[in-house]
Amino acid sequence: MAKVINNPVVRGISGGIGNMVFRQMPNGETWVSGKQNFDKRKFSKGQKEHQSRFRQAAAYAREAAKTQPVYAQLAAGTVKSPYNWALSDWFHPPVIRSIERKDGKIRVNATDNVLVSKVVLRVLDAEGNELEKGEGTRAEGDWWDYVCNANGKVIAEAWDLAGNKVERNEP
Repeated sequence: MAKVINNPVVRGISGGIGNMVFRQMPNGETWVSGKQNFDKRKFSKGQKEHQSRFRQAAAYAREAAKTQPVYAQLAAGTVKSPYNWALSDWFHPPVIRSIERKDGKIRVNATDNVLVSKVVLRVLDAEGNELEKGEGTRAEGDWWDYVCNANGKVIAEAWDLAGNKVERNEP
């Protein structure tokens, strides 16, 4: 792939001409590459599944880039667009780093590449019956707090804006 610098003939051009493809980058640069030929390519089952997931991610990103201001905020001043941030968010679920009990509270440290939108905690007894369930409140940094009235096994669930959910049991 070649980068076009200070050439007024191709500045602003995008698309294909013959066997060349011109791309406009968010920072204003023009990139030129050869046209790829996929005529004889056979996709594996895994590749087809990934393409399907990518179509779902692209559909989410097209809408979310317009409706979720956090993606525009993250894109400001970078070469990434809000669409790129939304697409990345769809592919990266949140991570629950730790679950702690302290002073009648359950504290959960949950992170995401964009934003953890909510944390839900469930407290189960020894047989697995739900004793208590509730949504945590955002505290400082990546911490979420939940005031708990029951004792038992804690299961934390964290969601991001793209709807990805991750679950972790208290150690």
